[in-house]
Amino acid sequence: MSLDTRARATARPGPPGPGHTAPTGARAWLRDLGMGIRFAVGGGREGWTRTLLTAVGVGLGVALLLGASSVPHLLQNRENHTAARSGDDFSGKRVKRSDSTVLQRDAPTDFRDSTVGGRVLRAEGDHPVLPPGLEKIPADGEMVVSPALRDLLGSSDGALLKERFSGYRIVGTIGDAGLVHPQERYFYAGSDALTPAKGGHRVSQFGYEKPAEPFDPLLVVLVVLMCVVLLTPVVIFIGTAVRFGGDRRDRRLAALRLVGADARAVRRIAAGEALCGALLGLAVGGVLFLGLRQLIGTIDMWQISAFPADLTPVASLAALVLVAVPVTAVVVTLISLRAVSIEPLGVMRSTKVRKRRLWWRVLMPLAGFGILLAAGRVGGDYGPPVYAIGSGATLTLVGLAALLPWLVEATVSRLRGGPVPWQLASRRLQLSSGTAARAVSGITVAVAGAVALQMLFGAMHDDFNRMTGADPARAKISVRADVGDATLADKMIDGFRTTKGVKRVIATVSTYAVRPGRLKDSEDIRPTTQLTVGTCANLRELARIETCEDGDTFVVHTKDKEMNSWVDESARPGKQLDLNPISWDEPGHPHVLWTLPADAREVTARPDPSGDLHDGVYATPGAVDESKLVDASTSAMIQVDPDTPDAEEYVRNTAARLDPFLDVMTLRAVERDQQYATVQTGLQVGALATMTLIAASMLVSMLEQLRERKRLLAVLTAFGTRRGSMAWSVLWQTAIPVAVGLALAVAGGLGLGWVMVRMIDKSVTDWWKFVPLTAAGAALVAVVTLLSLPPLWRMMRPEGLRTE
Repeated sequence: MSLDTRARATARPGPPGPGHTAPTGARAWLRDLGMGIRFAVGGGREGWTRTLLTAVGVGLGVALLLGASSVPHLLQNRENHTAARSGDDFSGKRVKRSDSTVLQRDAPTDFRDSTVGGRVLRAEGDHPVLPPGLEKIPADGEMVVSPALRDLLGSSDGALLKERFSGYRIVGTIGDAGLVHPQERYFYAGSDALTPAKGGHRVSQFGYEKPAEPFDPLLVVLVVLMCVVLLTPVVIFIGTAVRFGGDRRDRRLAALRLVGADARAVRRIAAGEALCGALLGLAVGGVLFLGLRQLIGTIDMWQISAFPADLTPVASLAALVLVAVPVTAVVVTLISLRAVSIEPLGVMRSTKVRKRRLWWRVLMPLAGFGILLAAGRVGGDYGPPVYAIGSGATLTLVGLAALLPWLVEATVSRLRGGPVPWQLASRRLQLSSGTAARAVSGITVAVAGAVALQMLFGAMHDDFNRMTGADPARAKISVRADVGDATLADKMIDGFRTTKGVKRVIATVSTYAVRPGRLKDSEDIRPTTQLTVGTCANLRELARIETCEDGDTFVVHTKDKEMNSWVDESARPGKQLDLNPISWDEPGHPHVLWTLPADAREVTARPDPSGDLHDGVYATPGAVDESKLVDASTSAMIQVDPDTPDAEEYVRNTAARLDPFLDVMTLRAVERDQQYATVQTGLQVGALATMTLIAASMLVSMLEQLRERKRLLAVLTAFGTRRGSMAWSVLWQTAIPVAVGLALAVAGGLGLGWVMVRMIDKSVTDWWKFVPLTAAGAALVAVVTLLSLPPLWRMMRPEGLRTE
């Protein structure tokens, strides 16, 4: 018996003997995937660096996908919060006064570029119903505010707004249940002056859900295209991230072939390494998502603030992300190794290069265009072809990403000569153009999709942006009171005229008047006209009046012949008008008769600053006693000095001081549809998130490529290559694929945009939408490239020559 057992103790397992059966099927997959995972986590500093870069790249995409999968839940929660504080006064049923009813009136106000929402409340009994977020109805002169509004009122920036609420004392804070999002500026104020005559609506409960407005089919098309455009680059980048470290991985696989592993086994081991990076990426993405979930409650950009609990992924979509990302990592790795011959003595890349096939790359975008064209135009009884739009747009954009490597390869293969940096860059691209193309595929798809979206937005702009006819140059703010008190009218005129920043005030008192006496046999309705009382200067803003003195009256006509005949039946010079129309419908109300002077002149109406035309009878204060106006309203249109900062805020403060129930409205020449504005805000938020991801992913990808070439860069530097030449070569290596990618993006984006505009039966309004988008994409790439220069300097040091 031999006493020397060292050989047996240290011997390693050799190739399987004749009686040994290697695992097959699922067991072989599990064994090789497990070995790949061990290589990924146990490969020393290089292995961990590669795995962490993959995890960061995948994690960025996973975080954005989880955020996108939370949007349905977020929107639903916002609707629930809004419905929870809505009263049943809009339900159509009559609410009787009781011990629990509450009078409420919406009282929003604008402050600079934001809106401060709020309501005035008055309890009608001892046990009033409460809106969510309140412990009790605020008493007269008290106000409960949201945390964001409390912070604003307590800051120097909110001094003007605080003056507007000087009649109220803050006694509490609205709870989260009463807010749509944490940064919402909202208040509840108590006032005993609130009555139904002052616009108060009686409610018996809160939590009434108004029927949702049907979503416009054009906006459905826009939303579907937005989802495709914003999420496709994310998916493409995840597929790119799992291929980080390809060159070093291939050399390791060749070493495995040398010790006996077959070709299938090494591919499965490579898939295991990618799987490890993808699983770590899921963890990184989950942590990033949870961090952003907490952060989103502290920001207020485009009103995207949200409670963390509202930002919860839909379970099915989250499960799809958790399954799809690891599967994508394995599939992409196996596909990328099909064209690589890994032998025991090395990776066979120096043999005949396999040219990229063009036919299937062109077929994908053509198939996408074909699906969109075959889907027809949006309209009819069946709604927009959502699935056709989604699949067609996805095929088109993915096809552009697939076409980019072929175009880059075809372009760089023709590059010859030039300065040293250009030759270094072109030669590197000729050796591995696929890596460079993958790095810029995300920006290509993003720009192409953005061009198509902008063309679609431009085509449907007029459908959702209505020209109001208002002229903000004549008057910027309109103020209206539901009472026709002559004293209030004088107070409004005097108060606004002395307000800082006000140039002119157009104030009038209006009421309806009817023709008294018996109706004619042919009349079912008593002829009615509008009586407007104002000074000569104010009436000239509403009608084309040449000469005017106090005591004059006018009969005003518009271009509407039917309305003119109605005016002529009631406004008869020398005849009487009843200034209390309700007296003819409800007995007991006194008649208020007034004779229209026989010398009343006929004039033509002109649009007021808000764009409206007012016909009927115009009278100066000397012609009619304003105290006789029973059911009237007072309005003022105010022109402000654009050179006075916060002039509009001073006007709103004056209105609140005169009467807290005055309706103050800013006149705008264009009004946007609310649904359209919401979609546009969603696009801005999504585009910001996607572009941030693309920038971060490109930086990670570029750092990974530099790390792969660290030894080569150090060798070139050691042989005397100037650092400036190396830096310029890196810039050219990025610029050439980016130029090709942006050209492809412009062509593909214009084509996709034209097809989408054709689907909604519109015409392209601007073919040059791509210019700013292309410039933004190029600027993004330039910034990322500049950020990669510091790591480049470090990698060109002599230490880069060291090896293990």
